[in-house]
Amino acid sequence: MALVNCPSCSKRISSKAAVCSHCNSVLGEMSEEQRLSLQRMKKIETSQSIMTQSMIAMLLFCGGFGSMFWGEPSPHSWQYIIAAGTTSIGFIWYVINRIRLILLKRK
Repeated sequence: MALVNCPSCSKRISSKAAVCSHCNSVLGEMSEEQRLSLQRMKKIETSQSIMTQSMIAMLLFCGGFGSMFWGEPSPHSWQYIIAAGTTSIGFIWYVINRIRLILLKRK
């Protein structure tokens, strides 16, 4: 008996379990091929979610940078602080999502 990842929720369960104790997914009726297919689909869905978040972060970064560049707010004004904040948050969020994507692909 070994521990494997549930194809539905990705939590550790026994390889001999007929039902996942976490998500109540019926595993006894699934063939090995169906389990692998479900795991691949889950990984693709997670990857797509991270890519969507990366795009939103990039738009946030570009919007803040564009506001600073074309809007030319005076330093220490609220427009400058908001533009600098969105630029920083967008950049950091983008980098974090790219690291998450790399770690997901390594699994």
